[in-house]
Amino acid sequence: VQLQASGGGSVQAGESLRLSCTVSGIRINTIASIAWYRQAPGKQRELVARTSIFYGTNYADSVKGRFTISRDTGANTVYLQMNGLKLEDTGVYYCNFPNYWGQGTLVTVSS
Repeated sequence: VQLQASGGGSVQAGESLRLSCTVSGIRINTIASIAWYRQAPGKQRELVARTSIFYGTNYADSVKGRFTISRDTGANTVYLQMNGLKLEDTGVYYCNFPNYWGQGTLVTVSS
């Protein structure tokens, strides 16, 4: 099983990015819960958003209303649409489901 994260980059505050996590080796429609985490420089990794087959979606308070997590079962990919990016959204973003982590994609937001 592999998780390939992509879509990171350097943007200015207020702009948007869409992160992708393409999964191989397992169908994502068999995974109950998939999440995006991020780790800012000097800080612990934190949950950003999660999509659950049973419980729907949930978001960190800091990204509610700006970020949207979604699944595309045809592409076997999980997305994180990030709008209205802020300086504090800077960090390495990882996709995750139980026992598996992607390699991370860097998002840098500047003023």
